[in-house]
Amino acid sequence: MSKRMHSRAGIPLWQKIMAGLVLGIIAGWLLGDHAQWLSPIGELFINAIKMLIVPLVFTSLISGIVSMGDPAKMGRIGGKAVALYLVTTAFAIALGMLAASILQPGIGVEMQMDNSVSPGEAPTLTEILVGLVPTNPINAMVEGNIMQIIVFAIALGISLVLIGERGQPAIRVIDSIAEALYKLTSLIMACAPVGVFALIAVVAGQYGLAVLIPLLKVIGVVYLACILHVLVVYSGMLALLARLNPRRYLTGSLDAIVVAFSSASSAGTLPVSIRCAREKLGISQGVSGFVLPVGATINMDGTALYMGVVALFVAQLTGTDLTTADYAMIVLTGTLASIGTAGVPGAGLIMLSIVFAQTNLPLEALGLIAGIDRILDMARTAVNVSGDLMVTTLVGKSEREIDLDIYNNKSAGQGS
Repeated sequence: MSKRMHSRAGIPLWQKIMAGLVLGIIAGWLLGDHAQWLSPIGELFINAIKMLIVPLVFTSLISGIVSMGDPAKMGRIGGKAVALYLVTTAFAIALGMLAASILQPGIGVEMQMDNSVSPGEAPTLTEILVGLVPTNPINAMVEGNIMQIIVFAIALGISLVLIGERGQPAIRVIDSIAEALYKLTSLIMACAPVGVFALIAVVAGQYGLAVLIPLLKVIGVVYLACILHVLVVYSGMLALLARLNPRRYLTGSLDAIVVAFSSASSAGTLPVSIRCAREKLGISQGVSGFVLPVGATINMDGTALYMGVVALFVAQLTGTDLTTADYAMIVLTGTLASIGTAGVPGAGLIMLSIVFAQTNLPLEALGLIAGIDRILDMARTAVNVSGDLMVTTLVGKSEREIDLDIYNNKSAGQGS
């Protein structure tokens, strides 16, 4: 009896979450529309994680900056992170276009355009820059404006470092709150298998085969390209640039990847990502607390990849011939739009509309994608979070802010 209990307790959390995901798909398929009954359970789990986002971003960023102790080092780490995020985004959109060019998901598909979907307006560069600085930090926290919270936390963290000994009482309080929030994340994650089960069951019940069959090919191409991006680009960069075992990165990131896939929210997965980076990948508090919140806001590799696939899908569907200049414009526009629409609700559709406008593709085609957006959103969010953790690991290795004993320990973080 004791052996059986011990073996159950020893099951890694990611395996429990994967089991919840598979059972959720089965339950959704069997229950159909009745799977909506499980929606409150999934919402409770997501709300519990979202509850952590604002205080965790604020305290972990300040703790990270203070632990670095050097504003110049913070600038160097930030520069590396942003550069890597932009490079991987360009890779992602190019890979999406390559996959769509080879597999041609739009050929042979006949569907009517839906012009009822409006993508909204993309903010101008001036609006983005002015909007970075909050007029009221408390209001930014109430509204969950992550970019403004990041700016305020960075400014406050640097100020605490600069005032020296007088900042220590506040630093001790913030460090203590951050550690309590990390612990609370672990407690909430113990409920993740049940939460993921409910979330996936609702999605599986909502989308029947009748809805999916006409667009099954484009869904398949997006998912295939997402998997390749994680396994080839991310794993390859870690192996080549950091000389790290990519398998350990993948297993160490699984908790966050599965939660991202289930919730379709990069910001919502942030507490889990920070936990994975610290406990399973051995990244220091300074690097993980700084790079991950920035990534959750500006890194949109999955969305960029999805844009590449969808742009070519619509071009094939409508018989539009794209020139070499159009392909280059899609890569450039998608990469820049991923930064410009960071944190904007409905960013995926806004980014698509910008790309469509630059390449003369019909905006009416957005309606086709909007119907399956939730399914595609799950895959692209999982890639976004995978990219956040890969860049954090790469920056941690380059700054010697990684504990290789934890990184190479297969059982790291599995006990919780």
